Amino acid sequence: MPPDNPPKSESATDTSPKSRLSSIPRWARVCVIVGAILMVASGGLIVTSQALLARYEGAVTTEDLFGEGNEVEPESDIKGPLNILLVGIDPREETQLPLADSIMIMHVPDGLDRGYLFSLPRDLVVDIPAFPKSGYKGGEDKLNAAMARGSQVPGGGKPDRAKGFELLSKTVSAYTGIERFDAGAIVNFSGFKKIVDAMGGVTMTVDQDVVYSEHMTPEGKHRPNNGCGCEHPYYGPRAKYVKGTHKFNGWQALDYVRQRYGVKDGDYGRQRHQQQFVKAMAQQALSKDVLTDFPKLDRVIRAAGESLVFNGRGHSVAEFALALRHMREDSITMIKLKGGTVRNSSGSYAGEALQPEAKQFFAAIKAGTADAYIAAHPEMVNR
Repeated sequence: MPPDNPPKSESATDTSPKSRLSSIPRWARVCVIVGAILMVASGGLIVTSQALLARYEGAVTTEDLFGEGNEVEPESDIKGPLNILLVGIDPREETQLPLADSIMIMHVPDGLDRGYLFSLPRDLVVDIPAFPKSGYKGGEDKLNAAMARGSQVPGGGKPDRAKGFELLSKTVSAYTGIERFDAGAIVNFSGFKKIVDAMGGVTMTVDQDVVYSEHMTPEGKHRPNNGCGCEHPYYGPRAKYVKGTHKFNGWQALDYVRQRYGVKDGDYGRQRHQQQFVKAMAQQALSKDVLTDFPKLDRVIRAAGESLVFNGRGHSVAEFALALRHMREDSITMIKLKGGTVRNSSGSYAGEALQPEAKQFFAAIKAGTADAYIAAHPEMVNR
C-alpha cells in the first residue's frame, strides 16, 4: 500500500527551492551516502517516492562537518563537478574518540551523471595540520588518526565527531589537492547492518577463495578475547567467506568488508571489497524486490537516514538527490589506488604510502580531466 499522507503537488509556476524538489518524478533517485558506505555512498542509489524521500530526509542528522555553518544562498543550485567525502566510523562508546575506519571520496564530473569512487588507506601516513579547535598542534600520523585528533575537546568532555570530520577533511584536502568538498557524510557501521537487514540482505561475489573472520563466529557472535594483549587476541571458531556469490545479512556484510588480515593485498583488498559491496548494495536497493515493497522500502530509507550524519554545505539530501537524479548504480566507476608499506627507522610497520599514479589521478580530478585520465589508465578500475 502507498505511504501515508502523500505530499500535495506544487504550482507549475512556483520557482522556489521547495518547488524544484517537487519536480522530482514519482521515482526519484536518492544518492544515499552509505558509506561507506557509503556504503555510499555511503553511497548507494535508492529509488523512492516523494513521501518516502521526505521521511528519509527527516531521519538524517545534519551537523556542521566543515566548520563553516549550514547557510546557502536561497537560489543557488548544485553544479558539477562535485567531490563528496564519505567516512565510516566504528561504533564506539560515546566517551571514546572516533576512528575513521573507512575513508572514501566520490568525484562526480560536470554532467552529474557518473562518478568515480575511490578509497584512501586508513593507515596512510600524512601530515595532519594544526587544529586549534581541539588543541592539536599538528604532525605526521596515520590518516584515520585525524578524526580522533580533531574530535578531542580541550579540557575533556564528550568527543565532537563533527570537528573530527572537519580536521579529517582538511587533512584529505592537503594530501589530495582537492581543495573543497561539496558534501560530507559520516556513517556509523552499526547503522550499516540495519540498512542491509532492512533490505533483506545483499547478494555479492566474494573474489577470494576463503576469508576467515578476525572477530566473528560462524553464528554471528563476537569471538572471545583471551586478554593476552597481543596483536590477534581472539580465539574460537571463525566465520569464513568462500569464493563465489553469496547473500549476506547485516552482520555478515559488515564483517566481510572489514576484514584485512588474511586478505590478499591487506587493506587494499579490504578497500576493494568495500567498493564492491557499495555497488552490490546499490543494485539491491534498485531491485524490484525493494522498490515494489513499500513497507520494506520505508524500512530501508529510515535505516539509512538514522545511520547518516550529513552536511551538504547548506543543501539538503533531497536537493542532492535532485541534482544526481541521472546517476545509476552502473554509473559509478570504482578506482583502485596502489600503495605500499612504510617502515620506520627500526624496520617496524609505520603505515602506508600511495604510488605516484595516485597523485596524478588527484591532479586530474582537480583539472577536470578524470574521464580522460582513467580512459588512459584502465588498470586503475576495480573490477
